[in-house]
Amino acid sequence: MSSQQDTPTSRRRFLKASAATIAVSTLSSCGWRLAEVKSNPRMQGNSDLLYIYTWAGYTDQDLLDRFYDETGIKVVADVFDSNESMLARVQAGGGGAYSIIYPSDYMVQKMAALNLLTELDHSLIIGLDDLFPQFQDPIYDPGNVYSVPISWGTTGLIYNSKLLPTAPNDWDYLWENRDLVLKRMTLVNDVREVMGCALRKLGYSYNSTNVENIKQAYEELLILRPAIASFTTDGWRSQILVEDLLIAMCYSSDAAEIKPENEDLEYITPRSGSSLWTDTLVIPKNAPNPDGAYQWINFMLQPDIAAEIVERLSFTTASREAYQILPEELKEDPTLFPPESIIERCESLAPLGKYEEVYERYWTKLRSG
Repeated sequence: MSSQQDTPTSRRRFLKASAATIAVSTLSSCGWRLAEVKSNPRMQGNSDLLYIYTWAGYTDQDLLDRFYDETGIKVVADVFDSNESMLARVQAGGGGAYSIIYPSDYMVQKMAALNLLTELDHSLIIGLDDLFPQFQDPIYDPGNVYSVPISWGTTGLIYNSKLLPTAPNDWDYLWENRDLVLKRMTLVNDVREVMGCALRKLGYSYNSTNVENIKQAYEELLILRPAIASFTTDGWRSQILVEDLLIAMCYSSDAAEIKPENEDLEYITPRSGSSLWTDTLVIPKNAPNPDGAYQWINFMLQPDIAAEIVERLSFTTASREAYQILPEELKEDPTLFPPESIIERCESLAPLGKYEEVYERYWTKLRSG
């Protein structure tokens, strides 16, 4: 990714080289066209094919090959860069070929309310009892009626400890040191995360629906705006490695992946609190291959598979069994597995209803300023 402003995203990761290689024979350089897929009767209900819609970086060829070896099912993965773009495609009828989708927590709630998801048959799923307790009855989907958590993390700050005289420990660091980091800091290109960090700085909820609170958060961000080099969810990576950037707002999974490339890079989850995100697996209504979808869910819940994903793709697992078999250095990595004292201060993003328009209005003004 370039360092220019990228497409708005509500979670996580843009295209990696690994994602670009998935199902090369089926994906064109611009992605496969769903209209063509839907018009091809061979792809409807084909038990040997499984189409999934996922965040980039959640699969690689090794994972797909192993699933094929175990099940005989070929997976074709398409990627989205935001929950909102995924939802728009599904609502427009473009998601009819998928049997597995990877929405984030608050989007599960929204999709369920829109009657877009299949209620899961827990008798067909192996491994739900192995999840950490907080993922067995999550607030966004009580009882895991529609979703299975596959990964989670926090949103925080990655910084160069060699170049900053003092280490950040909270969001207010950005404001207090805005002259020091002038044009050498980035924020993620995500309305909920950026507005959320300003709300937390002011002592409010990430999910505030108080119009005055939201306005105050926007005004705080206006103060910070001259110091922001760009709003980018992924472009900070190369910039911080070559020391063009001093600090960047990012997701913990991305920080865990890039930290080994520079020993001076550190990641913190702000002490006043941040977002605690969860990505999930769901089966959409009218999925063409529901049997294959359950096999994919069971495959991803296998402790050895989940542990491999943590080690190879730098994503935190929701499985207790997978966590137990991880190397000690990964289990003790606070970027991947923050202490309970930090988690307690974080919030999961919730749908905002009519207040989404308020957030979007201020977000548009902020980015155009």
